[in-house]
Order: sequence, then C-alpha cells, then structure tokens
Amino acid sequence: MKETTSPRYGTECAAVIAACRRMNVLGINQGKSGNVSCRINQGFLISPSGIAYDDLSPDQIVEMDLEGGYFGDWLPSSEWRMHMDIYRSRPEAGAVVHTHPTYATALSCLRRDVPAFHYMIAMMGGATLRCAKYATFGTADLSANMLKALEDRNACLLANHGAICFAEALDKAVDIAAELETLCRQYAIVSSLGEPAVLDDEEMGRVLRLFQAYGRQPGESPEDADISGRSPVRRDNPAR
Repeated sequence: MKETTSPRYGTECAAVIAACRRMNVLGINQGKSGNVSCRINQGFLISPSGIAYDDLSPDQIVEMDLEGGYFGDWLPSSEWRMHMDIYRSRPEAGAVVHTHPTYATALSCLRRDVPAFHYMIAMMGGATLRCAKYATFGTADLSANMLKALEDRNACLLANHGAICFAEALDKAVDIAAELETLCRQYAIVSSLGEPAVLDDEEMGRVLRLFQAYGRQPGESPEDADISGRSPVRRDNPAR
C-alpha cells in the first residue's frame, strides 16, 4: 500500500489538486502535462508524475524538501527541480504553476520575448514576458535558464516547452498562468495582422507602479503603492 502525504497537509494537498483541475478547465493545460506546487514550512507539495488530474487523490500529492528529497512512494513531477529552485531563490513565492498552453508554447518555439504590446504584460512582473533559453526538460540547466528569465519577473516562457509562473498563493498563480496564455494568444493574433505598437519604457514604468495596487481591495496594497488618479471618492462614512 502506498504511503500517504502527512495528514497535516490535507488542506494544501486538496488545493494543489483543485489548481491542477482548474488549469484544465481554463484550457491552459491538458492531460497529464504541466505541474503545480505550493510552499509548506520546510519545503513544498507538488503534483505527482504521470497521473491524470481527474484521478488525483490527496495522498498522491508529493511532499519535498528544498534539497531535492521527497517523502513517500509517489514520484514527484519530472519538473520538480524548477519548483524547488523558485522556492529557494524567491522567498515571495508561495505557489508555482507550470503549463503547456497552446499559444504560449507556440511562441516559446520561436524563442523570443513577448514585448509590451499590451499593458497587462505588467502582470508578469516587468515590461516583457521573457523566454528562457532551451534546455532538456527536468534538468538543472533548464532550471538555471528559467531563473535567469525570471529575474525581476514572476513568469516566463520556456523555449520549445511551455510556461511557468509563481505567486504568493495557488489561486493567484493559476490566474497569472491564464493571463499569460491570453496575452500570448493576443500577441500571436496581432502579429499575424501586422507589427504591434509596443508601449515604451516610460509608460510601462508607470503601469508597473500602478500594478502594485492592481486588483487589490483596501488594506491589501503595499503602503507605497501608487493609486494616484485612480481611486474614486467614497461617499459614505465607514465610521458610522
């Protein structure tokens, strides 16, 4: 009988499975491809290798440490190293999502960065969506190339492979993965129509400052977030 992941991580294991299945529902992944993880105290939990998402159960989610070790009899995803290296190098990362979406993967095969043709590129953490240099899947070289492409970013393409992103929580990481594929689809379409107009560095700097508070409710934004010119005036008195 297979060993199970520690029962103290039951909630987190269920969340990993939900994120895996949501990726397929959103159409940004398919079958057994891609992988999902979330950080825990001394390591992370990751989807297993070769098991269809619809068939996953919490005991099949694999616990790993940050030195490349795993617990139990279920093998982790073959891309465990990318997840581990993100957690080791980016303390703000609470969850990682790796996908093989159609448009992002197609653009990754061109081995080019996606420029700021749309301001939502800022959701990837910078003024471009970079493409990491090619390396064989599952290798340390791929992970090293990925980390370089992720400098000052929270998402990147992986040449001839797919895409990867991270966020503070699983739901946010899946949101970023979905937006990444939407942007790649839009870029592919606009590039087929002509040369897209690219936003300059000054405008993207402004957008990136505004994105510190983008999609956040009161009290969720950093204290130094730029909300100038965007906040409506509250008419009621919250103290009442």
